[in-house]
Amino acid sequence: MTNEADTEKLGTDLKELIRDAEAILEATTGLTGDKAGELRERLAAALDSAEATCRRLREKTVAGAKVADKTIREHPYESIGIAAGAAFGLGLLIGILATRK
Repeated sequence: MTNEADTEKLGTDLKELIRDAEAILEATTGLTGDKAGELRERLAAALDSAEATCRRLREKTVAGAKVADKTIREHPYESIGIAAGAAFGLGLLIGILATRK
């Protein structure tokens, strides 16, 4: 899995965790007792932490995209050359591996 796919999966997992945690908090609103209160506090803290992590992840992703965009705009021909070289190298590698017995 690539870094981009890992980041996307992490973001999706965090959003799902946040939704689930919010649903649990709503479902346990009527519960009373020390343990229920402690559990709700811990869950609320975990939810806050997950939301903060999701925000930081989104900010880092946007910042990375801006840096990549700026670099490509400043060096368009080099970017095209690097992309073409990578595609050629990958095609060559696949061709070699496909013809091996």
